[in-house]
Amino acid sequence: MKILVVGGGGREHTIAWKLLQSSKVTKVYCAPGNGGTAQIAQNVPIGVHDFAALVQFVKDEGIDLTVVGPEDPLLAGIVDFFQERNLPIYGPNQKAAMIEGSKSFAKSLMKRYEIPTSAYESFLDYESASAYVREQGAPIVVKADGLAAGKGVVVAETVEEAEEALRQIMQESVFGEAGARVVIEECMFGEELSLLSFVDGETVKPMITSQDHKRIFNEDRGPNTGGMGTYAPVPQMSAELVDEIVKTIVQPMASGMAKDGIPFKGILYTGLMITEQGPKVVEFNARFGDPETQVLLPLLETDLLDIFVGTINGELDAVDVTWQKGSAVCVVMAAPGYPGEYPKGALIHGLGQANEGATVFHAGTKETEEGIVTSGGRVLGVVATGADLAQARETAYAKVQGISFDGAQYRTDIAARAMKYQQKG
Repeated sequence: MKILVVGGGGREHTIAWKLLQSSKVTKVYCAPGNGGTAQIAQNVPIGVHDFAALVQFVKDEGIDLTVVGPEDPLLAGIVDFFQERNLPIYGPNQKAAMIEGSKSFAKSLMKRYEIPTSAYESFLDYESASAYVREQGAPIVVKADGLAAGKGVVVAETVEEAEEALRQIMQESVFGEAGARVVIEECMFGEELSLLSFVDGETVKPMITSQDHKRIFNEDRGPNTGGMGTYAPVPQMSAELVDEIVKTIVQPMASGMAKDGIPFKGILYTGLMITEQGPKVVEFNARFGDPETQVLLPLLETDLLDIFVGTINGELDAVDVTWQKGSAVCVVMAAPGYPGEYPKGALIHGLGQANEGATVFHAGTKETEEGIVTSGGRVLGVVATGADLAQARETAYAKVQGISFDGAQYRTDIAARAMKYQQKG
């Protein structure tokens, strides 16, 4: 089968890499791809929003399946566009993808289906939102309602910090239309956890657990980013807890959406806080997480293509989804200045070094005559697997030490806290 992967980040590089392990896959194309996908697949210079050009390419090349990585084209209706032309495509349609596209929409679904989450209110004007913050006090969470590339969330420690976030989002429009409405939530405390699930409308097949590190600096300091590193599975989380999350959160959401006539087909990402009252939803996303994908897919034993095809055909229940034993750790190397403004075009050194058990997934990179250069905020995801977190972590950081580009920054504490927990256990 010929596969087209839509997107150009670390998630898409990982998806292409995993699909190429299938004996059923003959070739993978990436649109637009990056410097890493150019090494293993064929990049196609078509943007993720140029649906007409993507469809024409699929027809011209005889593509058997299109897989959508990023959230933006899903929210723009790429799945509907392909389905209207009877072209197989993996991902939720536009209505179902709204579970990520609007936090207030997702909150309303959770309220209707009695899914545990934080208390919240949504606002369309700054004055009302500011008054609510002053009434509630801090800490408090301020979120842009729409898509903001993982950066539209502020956990405010003070009322003044929350009001400043509201001013930037609603008055200065730092996130554009995504910030026309804001959702203000109570601040939950506990252990964060990501549980991604394959969903075909009714059937839910959970993946292993993973944990992202959102803040730019060690010890979770500094502003939120798209994700500075991940590990899987999470040793603090028992199999019983995962079963509870599926039973009380993921399955009710999938069944509820199907009942409402908006069945979700694709990857349902559930961001959770494990509180003293039990697991509660922080957010839902409508696709593979980034950089969660980079630690999940290396541990997946089942042919990813079989899962994708089973989902599209509504036969996911017949697919046995299994996982390798062991752990995976991803360390993100980012450009200087990220998550703010950052330079591009720095030559990356050390990508060719050999290091058993490690893989480098490219995110913000570009192939040039001089070599691979930086072209985004998050540049690389250095991933290693091992018998346990300690082994995977050691290998990942050893690989990081051999890679360099001007101003490279990365956290040095990815999975450190979880590793201590695993050692105690």
